[in-house]
Amino acid sequence: MRIDLFAFVILWFWFCACSCQSSPVPLNTIAGKSVTLNNEKIVCGAERMEVLLPLLKGKRVALLVNQTSVVNQTHLVDTLLAQDINIKRIFAPEHGFRGGADAGEHVADGTDKRTGIPVVSLYGSKKKPSVEDLKDVDVVLFDIQDVGARFYTFISSLQYLMEACAETDKLLVVLDRPNPNGWYVDGPVLKREFQSFVGLAPIPVVHGLTVGEYAQMVNGEKWLPNGMRCNLTVVKCLNYDHTKRYSLPVKPSPNLPNDVAIYLYPSICFFEGTDVSVARGTDFPFQAIGSPNSLLKDFSFTPESKPGAKSPPHLGKVCYGLDLRTTDMQKEGIQLSYLIKMLANHKDKATFFLANNFFDKLAGNAELRKQLLADMSEEQIKATWQKDLQAYKEMRKKHLLYPDF
Repeated sequence: MRIDLFAFVILWFWFCACSCQSSPVPLNTIAGKSVTLNNEKIVCGAERMEVLLPLLKGKRVALLVNQTSVVNQTHLVDTLLAQDINIKRIFAPEHGFRGGADAGEHVADGTDKRTGIPVVSLYGSKKKPSVEDLKDVDVVLFDIQDVGARFYTFISSLQYLMEACAETDKLLVVLDRPNPNGWYVDGPVLKREFQSFVGLAPIPVVHGLTVGEYAQMVNGEKWLPNGMRCNLTVVKCLNYDHTKRYSLPVKPSPNLPNDVAIYLYPSICFFEGTDVSVARGTDFPFQAIGSPNSLLKDFSFTPESKPGAKSPPHLGKVCYGLDLRTTDMQKEGIQLSYLIKMLANHKDKATFFLANNFFDKLAGNAELRKQLLADMSEEQIKATWQKDLQAYKEMRKKHLLYPDF
């Protein structure tokens, strides 16, 4: 009997390890709400071959994918080639097809060395496939892990892909994956005049959607040019809902290496538009903040040139600030306290925000910068978001594919 129990335990751990999605963060509560811990295997859209293959057999296929596009530890491209799917080309987003490029680094066209398939960059001067790119394609697949923040550019790439498919009457199949920050909604809703690649749609910073739900919203709200609609199919996850927290099995980008960085990202990506480093070029990117011009002296780091951060802000300079690696991940919502504290302790408020106005693009408005400079409190600032957030939450309900929080 003891041997049988031991064998059962071993088999159970093997089953969990082979899951498409690793275990959720083991929290019993999030912001005072009870959380049902996931004891079922999450089946990602890309893993559901019984649904996907009938859509692709006999068709010419293109894919917008990156290093997160895996099926049981095998890349989706290799999985489909093993099933004799005719892949015509691969589209590469920010960070490239294999995921090694720096944030903002130009991604070039080329050929995938492992498969010989042509790779077309959609990051740089070209944001969407051309008519020529799609002329010999019947079906386009999107399979990229998102982290649930408006300024994480993969949903912008998805929206441009939807536009290209609508213009050329191609079927777009979105293979859905869980959203690690999909358990709440927060932040200012983007104003149209601040539209950019780090924010295309009028959604809050933390949108609370999977990529499949986002695609449904873009179609349903007619956000494509001239009210076009994309011929869209979403292959849903199984056993997923918005109450759960998840640990991603593959780094979604070079500078989001772990759960803490992914959790902090919606709160500290704003610093990319300031004099403050988010610790790119260290072993703990997006888990600390600092600047050579900070008056805080208890913690420091020095950015170096590293893979994924070849020329980080303040390269070689000592940055003083805050170590966030022990952050309480149970807190719900964007934490403006980091911005408020770093601004209050900066040597010169006039040089805190970069002159290129990138902070306003990240915020989706000009108000947040002005509110911070006016020394408004976190509570006062968040109060100004609520009307737009409530309207968004009502709209969001119409496009959900999974049980909500």
